[in-house]
Amino acid sequence: MSLKRQAITGVKWSFVQQLSVQIINFGVQVILARLLTPEMFGLIAMVIVFVSIGATLMDSGMTSSLIRTKTPEQKDYSTVFVTNLIVSCSVYGLVFIAAPYIAAFYKQAVLTDIVRVLALSFVIRSFVAVHVAKLTKEMNFKLQMQLQIPSAIIGGGVGVSMAYTGYEVWSLVWLNLAQALVFTVQNWLFIPWKPSLVFDKEKFKHHFRFGYKLTLASLIDTIFNDVYRIVIGKFYSPVQVGYFHQAEMLRLFPVQQLSAVLGKVTYPYFSNINSDASLKSAYKKTMKLVISVTFPVMLVLILLAEELIRFLLGEKWLPAAPYLQILATASIIRPVSVYNLNILKVKGRSDLLLIIEVVKKALGVCFLAAGLAYGVMGIVVSLVLFSFSSYIINSSVSGSIINYPLWAQLKDMQVVVVVGLAVYLFIYSIKGALGSFNYPDFLLIIVFGMLTLMLCASLSVFFDKDLKRIVWSLRK
Repeated sequence: MSLKRQAITGVKWSFVQQLSVQIINFGVQVILARLLTPEMFGLIAMVIVFVSIGATLMDSGMTSSLIRTKTPEQKDYSTVFVTNLIVSCSVYGLVFIAAPYIAAFYKQAVLTDIVRVLALSFVIRSFVAVHVAKLTKEMNFKLQMQLQIPSAIIGGGVGVSMAYTGYEVWSLVWLNLAQALVFTVQNWLFIPWKPSLVFDKEKFKHHFRFGYKLTLASLIDTIFNDVYRIVIGKFYSPVQVGYFHQAEMLRLFPVQQLSAVLGKVTYPYFSNINSDASLKSAYKKTMKLVISVTFPVMLVLILLAEELIRFLLGEKWLPAAPYLQILATASIIRPVSVYNLNILKVKGRSDLLLIIEVVKKALGVCFLAAGLAYGVMGIVVSLVLFSFSSYIINSSVSGSIINYPLWAQLKDMQVVVVVGLAVYLFIYSIKGALGSFNYPDFLLIIVFGMLTLMLCASLSVFFDKDLKRIVWSLRK
């Protein structure tokens, strides 16, 4: 199979996997949102950063090094497996000790036990991090899908059942643990590879030298992504964290699928491209496809935020609608911003990746400090400013390496953006004219959502001949 065909197949299966799992998770979250209060979601959102930090440290960036290695041996895989296991247990010990202090920081005593139990999820997943990396390197996303869907269904079933029977916030905790446990067991049952419990110092040094910079960059990114929940949780109520968290989940639901697919597929795909000219061509095509999908979808979220929240989550979540509308603008360029950093990984520039993460986060802290003076809405706006600044920095640095400057990238996206804005204004005016009629939310979502997506897609392909060729080539 050619590299291009392998990548297209990988995108297909990875997208099906990601979409299937996220639809299940999203459905579960919708049910739980109607059963539980915003405060309960806020409590989990306040501590999820510590689980994310543990997962980042557990991996140590070494699985990315495995994917990048041309011909990894059993010693490579086993060394990374042992490292992940040792680090995850060590980090869990630190989290366990820190739990009372975390609860005291938020002035929520219940968080002590929640943190200690929820953090077990990254220890469980450390047993399969290498399994997943091996499947990713082989671009075997079909098997990943087959393993993740049962995990999502069983974990969701556990969470919903516990919520129905009155376990409140603990239903969210055990949902995460059940998913991690089922996924781990399946990997060990259905993936032939097994670790040899071998630790090779030279292999460790090789992978650590590349991986530790990625780990530091990911750690900075993880902490900063959750700092908004931390700040809102510290200065405001868990209820406000809950509103912000649900707005984040809704705006990330469409783009996370694309970001995750691109992250998993483009990294091994780009790693197998030898020339910068070919890398630039692949980068450009992917970027145009991504923006042609994300821009219309985010416009739909902005246009129909209230209707979507009321229909999916219920009236009690309506205060989250303004947050969703503002945050959706940040998601327009999120997948592009995320995937283009794979250029740096492919080129072995983990040092450069670390530097730009430090620069971006320093800039983000400045935005956050300024926004804090204007309440939760100011914090939300600061996140949007940070997202667009990150895109400019990521695209400028990655583009310079393959001779594809930022201005050229923006020029290649201009047709999709202009078409999208024109369609949005057109649909918005129609929606406003019909505002006096009491149509059901579901009907408005279907009609205006589908109309926006179809007009954007057809007009973008019509006016952008290059995009039309790219789309047509995928059918071959």
